[in-house]
Amino acid sequence: MPWRDDPAPYKVVVSEFMLQQTQVNTVIPYFERFIQRFPTLQSLAQARLESVLKLWEGLGYYARARNLHRTAQLIIQNHNGIIPSDPEALRSLPGFGPYTVGAVMAIAFHRPAPAIDGNVLRVVGRLRGQPLPDRSVRTLAGVTAFLEPALASQPPSDFTQALMELGALICIPRQPDCPACPIRKYCAFDTANPPAKPSTPSRTIPHYRIAVGIIWKEGQILIARRKESQMLGGLWEFPGGKREGRESLAQTAIREIHEETGLTVTIDKPYLTLQQAYSHFRITLTAFRCRWIAGRAAPHSSSALRWIKPAELNRYPMPRANRRIATAIQMDPSEYYSPNRSPSLRPRIKRISKDQAP
Repeated sequence: MPWRDDPAPYKVVVSEFMLQQTQVNTVIPYFERFIQRFPTLQSLAQARLESVLKLWEGLGYYARARNLHRTAQLIIQNHNGIIPSDPEALRSLPGFGPYTVGAVMAIAFHRPAPAIDGNVLRVVGRLRGQPLPDRSVRTLAGVTAFLEPALASQPPSDFTQALMELGALICIPRQPDCPACPIRKYCAFDTANPPAKPSTPSRTIPHYRIAVGIIWKEGQILIARRKESQMLGGLWEFPGGKREGRESLAQTAIREIHEETGLTVTIDKPYLTLQQAYSHFRITLTAFRCRWIAGRAAPHSSSALRWIKPAELNRYPMPRANRRIATAIQMDPSEYYSPNRSPSLRPRIKRISKDQAP
């Protein structure tokens, strides 16, 4: 892990923000590109948010990127550009929950602060021979009290990372490698009769039909930036939204485009359909090739609209589904410069792997 080679506070903070709900192997290449582009806290604070989001594109949970960028600016403003080593000061910064505070305190500043993630909860639960604990305040307090004697007697950075890695590599959720465990003799976990995990009621995952428009005008396409307060905030997308009632998807696209942009468009044909899974819902997104008829693009609220050429699509950070549409457009841009021509590519359905939502 590159942040272990040089556990400077800035690199530890960046890595811990990226590791929130994301696996290590996925994070490593993003971390390396991020540090190369923003090698210091100052360079990150001075960057445009759009540049940060573009570098984060594909990693998901984009609120982390916005929080990290804002945290860098606040540290410059309020802490003389030095990441505070006081846990209360860290808690006041965007994106610093109990786990991230503990991880930064232990790994970057070598303070005996517990960093309790899912791996640590599992290890402690098995050591104590109890059902896997939840993440309630009471549970976290009990785990903290359980770990405090070891934290006080061991190097906090080494102990914290070792405990995390024990849960990630050996004490895994299913079929743990108990013979390889270095603390097996202290463990109350019985592989033959494991404690039951508390059952949770199954939930129905909502599914939405989304229609968006690839709106062409004089060789350019219209894109819209999502509000920062929204899911995927700050990213750019093709205008559109959810289907309502019994309207057709084409009607949805025309209505949503007019409500969002003030434009009147006509539908040429469906272009591309994508299926996308997020954390708490799924969507089927259909993109329509549209032509501008009338109106002047007028963004609502704090969002923004921009006419761009197809070759410029790569400059803008986009959610994964919209990026796939942009890539398809760029496959043969000559098809799209004429307002009277329809794309030669047939409408097609692609399944996209789970995109992590903020």
